[in-house]
Amino acid sequence: MAVQKISIDDFVGIVSKAIVIDVRSPGEFEHAHIVGAHSLPLFTNEERATVGTTYKQKSREAAIKIALPFFGEKMKPLIETAEALVAAFEKKNPRETPTIIVHCWRGGMRSGAVAWLLDLYGFKVLQLIGGYKAYRNWVLAQFEKPYPLKVLGGYTGSGKTEILLELKKRNQTVIDLEGLAHHKGSSFGALGQAQQPSQEMFENKLAHALSSIEYAEDGIWIEDESQRIGLVMIPTSFFALLRNSICYFIEIPFNERLSFITTGYGNFDKDSLMSATLRIQKRLGGLETKTAINHIIEGNIEDAFSILLKYYDKWYEKNTQKTTALPKLKVIRVQAEKVDPIVNASLLQ
Repeated sequence: MAVQKISIDDFVGIVSKAIVIDVRSPGEFEHAHIVGAHSLPLFTNEERATVGTTYKQKSREAAIKIALPFFGEKMKPLIETAEALVAAFEKKNPRETPTIIVHCWRGGMRSGAVAWLLDLYGFKVLQLIGGYKAYRNWVLAQFEKPYPLKVLGGYTGSGKTEILLELKKRNQTVIDLEGLAHHKGSSFGALGQAQQPSQEMFENKLAHALSSIEYAEDGIWIEDESQRIGLVMIPTSFFALLRNSICYFIEIPFNERLSFITTGYGNFDKDSLMSATLRIQKRLGGLETKTAINHIIEGNIEDAFSILLKYYDKWYEKNTQKTTALPKLKVIRVQAEKVDPIVNASLLQ
């Protein structure tokens, strides 16, 4: 009996209750993959290159002959890994029998071979039609939808991320762009963060987060950002939607924000702080950069961040102004006395 196949639409509906196995090469998986998928590569990076070259230069049949020995030696490990994944799933969900969904790049020979093997062994197996390519088309389509966004704005050091986390605790729907990007947006945003995902993986994570929202009558809270967050970019259509949404701008006195940001970044080593400062020296200006660097060297972290915070306040104002491509944000000002996520979250409800 042939392995049953599943469309991307049906896949999205059951993926949270299935074991997703990505049989592409380690390099393909590392670059980007379906959120929550497990890597069980049919070929190593080198083997994939060999098979692919043979397919292009000779024939499909020649490529299959080259691939068979690679597949043969991996049959037992593939089955054993699948068994471990099923056992882990059943331990968490003792009353459910898991479905394994296998995919490769286009739903072709690689996923077909592994799906056949796992089905032969006795697992409940489905093969994703169109493979990862179909998934990527689905990802990009998610950014075209008219989500009811509510944008949280505020100058640097306002504790916007902390407010979003507090709103989430109160059962508000929240998308944390900086959390998905592993970056806080500024030149200092990578400090203390994990390595950023690739652009493609960031998009996958964002689409997954959006698709996980079942019901958001009160809107989706999201932080106001520049389109670029570190090394990744918010998809253009989704960013345009963000810019067309109402921005609730939390206004907190400068000294309160300065105290908060000094506490947050003051414990990082001086070399990291100086490197982050030097990355913005062209916009900050030579004199201000030199003064801030000297303050860091001397341990006057608050004085250094006073200079930097004034710069970021001006930069934020510039970014909220109308451009040729995007409208000026529609802003509702929300006055707050200090950086207090619990109190300030209440001001937004």
